[in-house]
Amino acid sequence: MSSVLLLVLSNVFMTFAWYGHLKYGQEWPLWKVILVSWSIALLEYCLAVPANRLGYGEFTGFQLKIMQEVITLVVFIGFALTFLKEKLAWNYLVAFAFLAVAVFFAFAFKAPGPAA
Repeated sequence: MSSVLLLVLSNVFMTFAWYGHLKYGQEWPLWKVILVSWSIALLEYCLAVPANRLGYGEFTGFQLKIMQEVITLVVFIGFALTFLKEKLAWNYLVAFAFLAVAVFFAFAFKAPGPAA
């Protein structure tokens, strides 16, 4: 479970690194946006790498990646609604529902072990 929490925290940092400048950094030169984004992304990596290392074994690599993508979308939805003040359209909800189905299939059945 600690891997899930670390993935959530890492995705909060990465969302701000990738998209935070859209609200406040429009007047900044691109080099400054990149430098600030990379600084934030370093914190993300410091959380994501241990999250995957701790989670591998409890989850497969495929499950970790699928979980990370869903966490990314959940974090981004909250970010887009609160920080960017964007509206959530019905088609985004449908797309998210399809991803939820993907998560079901990734976790509902026993995955084969790693190749020898």
